[in-house]
Amino acid sequence: MAEKKKVVLIGTNGIPANYGGIETLAEYLARDLNEDFELYCYCSKGQKEKTKGLVSYRNTKLIYLPMTANGGQSIIYDGWSILQSLRKFDVLLILGCSCPPAMFFKIFTKKHIVLNAIGGKETEKVRGIKMFGKIEVAIKKWMEGLQAKYADYVIIDNAANVKDFENKHHVKALLAEYGGDHAIAEPIIPEMTEKYPFLNGEYDVTVSRAQEDMNIHMVIDAYKQVPNRKVVIVSNWQKSEYGQKLYAENAGKYSNIILQNAIYNQKELNIVRSNATLYLHTHSMCGTAPSLVEAMSLNLPVICFKVPTNLETTEHKSICFESVPELVCILCDLDEVRLQHLKNDLHEIALRRYNWKRISGIYKDCINKCIDKSNNK
Repeated sequence: MAEKKKVVLIGTNGIPANYGGIETLAEYLARDLNEDFELYCYCSKGQKEKTKGLVSYRNTKLIYLPMTANGGQSIIYDGWSILQSLRKFDVLLILGCSCPPAMFFKIFTKKHIVLNAIGGKETEKVRGIKMFGKIEVAIKKWMEGLQAKYADYVIIDNAANVKDFENKHHVKALLAEYGGDHAIAEPIIPEMTEKYPFLNGEYDVTVSRAQEDMNIHMVIDAYKQVPNRKVVIVSNWQKSEYGQKLYAENAGKYSNIILQNAIYNQKELNIVRSNATLYLHTHSMCGTAPSLVEAMSLNLPVICFKVPTNLETTEHKSICFESVPELVCILCDLDEVRLQHLKNDLHEIALRRYNWKRISGIYKDCINKCIDKSNNK
């Protein structure tokens, strides 16, 4: 029997996933690829603390680095991971990268890189200080070009961004979204109604980070005008000036608008989401947002902010809005028949497209093609 090729996952906090779409992707790739390859995964200092130094997970060996995967240390974290991996492993599976220059050293090795790349409006997001926003965006676009240059295969998570990436960088990009079938519908249990009293009645729900491009302010302004519908907005309010301002101005002031602090327990989050009447997806600068495909997998009707990526994800079958007056009109016109049609249409798409076995199969195919390249040299 042939020896398994060594494949390493790079660019995430690590597994098991605690939060974030990219960590969830790493976890399910580990689950679905470990029979075919000898798998390794780089993990951050914070991940080691959470897992108490777990050495293996889902038949994947964990490698810890003494730094964090986010913020200022992310460049060192990713760079160190890549440089080590070019010596040790056959194929590098990089899930986002804040240090593309490290990929340059691939030219001195026979190793291959499969890259999950940022694309589209993701490169325009400003995560740091606003006054340096143009510099941050310029650096991201430069890094995107380096990623395209040194990767054997580039994977983009939304069809709306694939052609854009190909035209900018003159490389072939593949489409592989995210799975949502790990989100499980959960029944309401008594202890949860004590913790989340809104579970006792009907409510709409939206989950997002407290960032301007998530358009939470539009949801709040719309529901102020639709007092007969209740909305629960789950967010990390205190992590940004935007979130703090919205929370200070609106928390507890409207009986139909619940500003709920972020819920990191997956089962509790699934209870809150799966028992809602309606899901609002307000992201405007994401690719295929994990929260959207999870809502579709949970069989929820979804109203989306109208941008090409959300239209692609929902195959143009969601109801979309671009302004507060539009959202108000949609909310006022909803009825049970329309909601049921939405649920049926979006759930069918989720079952067909957003399952991890299908997504993992695309990555597996890329890795095998890399291995074939090496064998044929």
